[in-house]
Amino acid sequence: MLAYTDITVWHWAAFITGILAFVLLDLFVFHPGAKAVSFKDALLWTAFFFILALLFGAALVPLRGRQEAVEFITGYIIELSLSMDNVFVIALIFAYFRVPTEYQHRVLFFGFIDALVMRGVIIGIGTVLISRFHAVLYVLGAFLVYSGIKMILSKEDGVHPEKNAVIKLAQRFFPISTHFDGAKFFTRVNGRRALTPLALVLLMVETTDLIFAVDSIPAIFSITTKPFIVFTSNIFAILGLRSLYFVLVGAIEYFRYLKIGLSLVLVFVGGKMVVEKWIEIPTVWSLVIVAGIILMSIGASLLLIKRESTENAAAPAERSSKL
Repeated sequence: MLAYTDITVWHWAAFITGILAFVLLDLFVFHPGAKAVSFKDALLWTAFFFILALLFGAALVPLRGRQEAVEFITGYIIELSLSMDNVFVIALIFAYFRVPTEYQHRVLFFGFIDALVMRGVIIGIGTVLISRFHAVLYVLGAFLVYSGIKMILSKEDGVHPEKNAVIKLAQRFFPISTHFDGAKFFTRVNGRRALTPLALVLLMVETTDLIFAVDSIPAIFSITTKPFIVFTSNIFAILGLRSLYFVLVGAIEYFRYLKIGLSLVLVFVGGKMVVEKWIEIPTVWSLVIVAGIILMSIGASLLLIKRESTENAAAPAERSSKL
């Protein structure tokens, strides 16, 4: 039997350092200054981060074994899938505040840094709780099933900054500028330091990610409770989220059924956690089921768009024939 490598603090440090190096290169070398990210660049970066995640999973095979490699890939796919809904919410936030496209990448960069810390804390707390109280898994599973059903039934869309507790708190301590000051988060209003609208956008993006993390992180605990696998799969997912946003933002209308697909993913992984004491679903099958749900929802969305386009094209011809 192979002697697999124990995960030490040096593995954690090397991973975090490598991720931060990629992010800093992205900001200061590949996307310096305030400029819009093209669809082509975003697509290339999305593909790059996806391949990088797969290579990381492959590297886990000799390091930790095939099972943990499959757990990483499955967790990564689940987290990346659930992040898509986050992408659409971020798009609504940017549209609501009318954020110029050249400033959006900067917001997503700082949002990622904060998400790195927040998710690390949540994963640490979750891992400790599960290791001490295994029944927490059943509670999290039931919560995910509830969240999935609620997502299907919920009809509330849009952005409501006035309801955001973090923004309300910020407004108590800082005046708010009504105008952007380039890509700055702080400016001067009547000699006083003030928050720019871009700072409010960053606060909303961060709180949105925190809310989505409450759903997505418990989901991966249905696959594994190993902290290193949970953390790395989460970070790779949100690392690719920044470029994925610029790929999907122009195609939101083409994913009509994606929300239903994501809801079913939550219900599935939550149900898996609830029944894991009696029914064990292999990780590979979990990967196949989750990927199948997402692909089917995207396929159904594209078929609907195609049918509507066909009907719209046929409508003028029908009206002409009646005349």
